[in-house]
Amino acid sequence: MATEGIKDSLKERGIRLTRQRQILLDLIDKSGEHLDAERLYQLARQADPKLNRVTVYRTLKLLKQGGLVDELDLMHMGGDQHYYETRMKQEHAHVICLRCGKVEEFFGEPLQRLRRQVEDHFGFNVILARTEIGGYCSHCQRLRAREMSEAAHLPPEEVIEKPRRKRAAHKG
Repeated sequence: MATEGIKDSLKERGIRLTRQRQILLDLIDKSGEHLDAERLYQLARQADPKLNRVTVYRTLKLLKQGGLVDELDLMHMGGDQHYYETRMKQEHAHVICLRCGKVEEFFGEPLQRLRRQVEDHFGFNVILARTEIGGYCSHCQRLRAREMSEAAHLPPEEVIEKPRRKRAAHKG
């Protein structure tokens, strides 16, 4: 569990894990969502009505500075908001629908391959990789196709954009 690693890291830095900090950590780690500060505040208030915004922002800053939480922009789908997740998670990419804002996480060997390619090509030691991929989820593709077909008076199946599968040339 990511929160165990974070608790240990806080203890090593001499930072007390208060009840409010624990609530915020649990929400970030276990919500299954990418929460912005305001949504995090709202959820935390349900657990502890005495918790205030200042505590939320200070805790996020503390966790971010300590390298325990990542602050993401997720292609700024929500304006200038930032979203938070624990850094102790396995490295992954964020796949964001540019229409509905749905965020999926992608794990796997292709990301590790990309990391190795960057290291090999540039002689670079990658410590942290954040990847965001923007596009349209299958539901929004259908909606866009319907809208475009209505505008052009074509059947939606003739308008839908099919992903192209193309093997990237690999120099090796």
